[in-house]
Amino acid sequence: MEIQILGTGCPKCKKLQEMAEKAAAELGLNCQIRKVSDINEIMDFGVMSTPALAVDRKVLIAGQLPTYERVKELLSDI
Repeated sequence: MEIQILGTGCPKCKKLQEMAEKAAAELGLNCQIRKVSDINEIMDFGVMSTPALAVDRKVLIAGQLPTYERVKELLSDI
């Protein structure tokens, strides 16, 4: 499984990456986390505003910084 963090490097994008890494570790997920910062690749996901969180190229949330609890919930449902 690959978790993608989509964003150009703003503070919200960095925070989302930190939350995803922490949640994945707490959930014991066997995954890779990849930061996607290339705007063309972000657009290939169909995302027009960041930050965004995707798993195996399926966008789970975009355009807002969710709470840590929401990130953990989203990742536990996969």
